[in-house]
Amino acid sequence: MRRHIPNTLTCLNLFSGCLSVVMAFSHHYTAAFGFILLSAVFDFFDGLAARALHAHSPIGKDLDSLADDVSFGVAPAAMLFNLLMQLAEAQEWGGARAYLPYVAFLIAVFSALRLAKFNNDARQTTSFIGLPVPANALFWASYVLLLQDLGEEFLWNWAFPVALFTQLLVLLFSWLLVSEIPMFSLKKIKGNRVATYFFIGCIPLFGLLQMQAFVPIILWYILLSLIEEAKNRKK
Repeated sequence: MRRHIPNTLTCLNLFSGCLSVVMAFSHHYTAAFGFILLSAVFDFFDGLAARALHAHSPIGKDLDSLADDVSFGVAPAAMLFNLLMQLAEAQEWGGARAYLPYVAFLIAVFSALRLAKFNNDARQTTSFIGLPVPANALFWASYVLLLQDLGEEFLWNWAFPVALFTQLLVLLFSWLLVSEIPMFSLKKIKGNRVATYFFIGCIPLFGLLQMQAFVPIILWYILLSLIEEAKNRKK
């Protein structure tokens, strides 16, 4: 019975990710973000349960990757796609502009590549190489809420520049997912100096921005990882 607990939690992660996609296509972006957060909770506890119960299995590993790509790849991609599609339809974009929203699905594609790379890379036992998929998902879900909060008037007046900037940002983060840049892990907090700095920086950001805080928080995470890597190279 207990060996099925981790996989059950993984399935709940997947189910929550599917609900996020439904909310995204219904333009309920806050709810979609909420289900991504819920997926992240299930994702954390399925690994914890597998270690505590010694219930690791090849099926569980594959199932976890599948669930993560839906919850942290497809779901944020759907959020971004639908928001950009709303802009495209309101502005009646034609030609090449009409295809800009579809760039959002690169988030799902490169998340799948990142997960496959992680599953076959023995170097990522205590830290990460490339941006973790959940961190990328939180950035994009928060980014959609941030754009929405800018208001219809702002988005209407700056629709194409916003869409173009977003497209470039998608390309950048897609590269970060599969890059060889070391990123620190938050699984071990005690004695982790970088993680301590990270959490200290997160506190005021959450206080000021709430759910939109994940945009600067993930940027802060990437910056700290780059600084730590530069220090290690000097050593």
